[in-house]
Amino acid sequence: MQSENRFFDDLAKMVNGVAGTVAGAGREAEAAMRERAKEWVGRMDFVSREEFEAVKQMAATARAETEALKARLDKLEGGAKPAAAPKAAAAKPAAAPKAAAKPAAKPKAAPKA
Repeated sequence: MQSENRFFDDLAKMVNGVAGTVAGAGREAEAAMRERAKEWVGRMDFVSREEFEAVKQMAATARAETEALKARLDKLEGGAKPAAAPKAAAAKPAAAPKAAAKPAAKPKAAPKA
């Protein structure tokens, strides 16, 4: 025969209540911290993942269009230009800019008699 002990029943109910309250408080604290973190990140001018992916896709599209236009331009110009010429030009140091020439002096007008 099992005896009823109200003390242990009440203690079990109280512990369950406390555990539920602590779990609820934990969830509430987590939500508050998450909201504060979102506000903090929002003030830092970060972009969202969706915005980043959209811009990344736009850049990839623009890069593909640029390559297609380069190929079309090369075809219209009659072939690709030699790749060595731009590299050689870039390797040479730029000449120092020449000083601006002084403007020629205006001839003085003859005095009127």
